[in-house]
Amino acid sequence: MKIPSTYALKPAFQRLLNPIVGFLRRVGVTPNGLTWSALVLSGVMGWMFVQGQEQSAWYCIIVLSLLLRMILNALDGMMARSHDMATKGGAVLNELGDVVSDALVMWPLALLPGMHAGWVGVLLWLSAVNELSGVLGGWLNGERRYDGPMGKSDRTLAWGVLCLFLGFEADVSEWLPIALCVVFLCLILSTAIRIKKTVKP
Repeated sequence: MKIPSTYALKPAFQRLLNPIVGFLRRVGVTPNGLTWSALVLSGVMGWMFVQGQEQSAWYCIIVLSLLLRMILNALDGMMARSHDMATKGGAVLNELGDVVSDALVMWPLALLPGMHAGWVGVLLWLSAVNELSGVLGGWLNGERRYDGPMGKSDRTLAWGVLCLFLGFEADVSEWLPIALCVVFLCLILSTAIRIKKTVKP
């Protein structure tokens, strides 16, 4: 049985962005520039989350910013492939950027009432291991793995839903620990699926 993931929407998402790629190339934008922009935006979103403790409207801005980050993350790879601009340095920046971006966006979760910093550490650690398991597929088999129910786009969706609730000042203290445990399980499952498909003969 194939486990659903928002990654399945990637081809349709990329088709919508195709016209933008040519324009960005013509004005001199590079794939690495897009990757760095997404990384900086992630840091800004972490700052926004901190500000949201005082003004909940910031959480709604984060939701829109997450969509922009997804667009930037899609565009860098599309430009690199379609304009033959892929480099080893760009690949390293892209993979490390994903892990660092997760940390920049999600660490302020520890500031929410009742949330232990240790749980946030587990979230970031499992996310990093999940990304590493995908990279290993590319290293060993030449095919980067994106399988499982809690990849980068799924984590972005989960974070967006949380910020939407916070933006409307909903009380998440009761169900957030349960939701976090579900995310943990999905990350473990995603990692296991990627490893299994990587080592499968």
